[in-house]
Amino acid sequence: MQESRYEVQGIRQLTASAYAVRLNRNGLDFRAGQHITLGLINEVECREYSIYSGEQDDYIEVLVKTVENGNISKKLKQVQPGDLLNFDGPVGYFTLDDNDIENNRRFIFIGSGTGIAPFRSFVKSYPGLNYTLLHGVRYAHEAYDRQDYHPESHILCTSRDKKGDFNGRITQYLKENIHDTSAQYYLCGNINMIYEAFDLLQLKGVPSNQLHAEVYF
Repeated sequence: MQESRYEVQGIRQLTASAYAVRLNRNGLDFRAGQHITLGLINEVECREYSIYSGEQDDYIEVLVKTVENGNISKKLKQVQPGDLLNFDGPVGYFTLDDNDIENNRRFIFIGSGTGIAPFRSFVKSYPGLNYTLLHGVRYAHEAYDRQDYHPESHILCTSRDKKGDFNGRITQYLKENIHDTSAQYYLCGNINMIYEAFDLLQLKGVPSNQLHAEVYF
């Protein structure tokens, strides 16, 4: 794990409350699915973020959503190009198995909100990946960087409007549509969603060793 300061390249505003922070990569090696810790200089508080960029990108990017009581998320939104941030990492084992990729194993990625971050890193890092991505959000405009996914592999579940591919919570989509017991399932996001999805998938016969989770918030 590296501990240092990384320079900000810029901010990409995705919605009124969500944005991507881009940092100089500095030759950092990481595996898609790992996370880093960011904090402001001279401040103790820091926050873990899954890497949002791909392994081949020449920068590091993280996806951040401003939350009402989120001190770090509000301050990161104000950083400017050239600013330095405290940076620890990368760490974590929420990664894809090389053998599964080489054997064209099917992956089903299940993410709520900004929990989509590691899945974008997977898709950008491994062209030709055999995947289906289920993204659960409240409103369709929260489909962050949807253009980066294959249209037939991206399913947007919207709970508060009918502009997604499925109107309802992501767990409801799982109940009605997902029956593959041979795929590898990766879940990231709200802890309640993850618990409910785990129970649903196990009831459908998915073995526990094919279920992988990263609690995002």
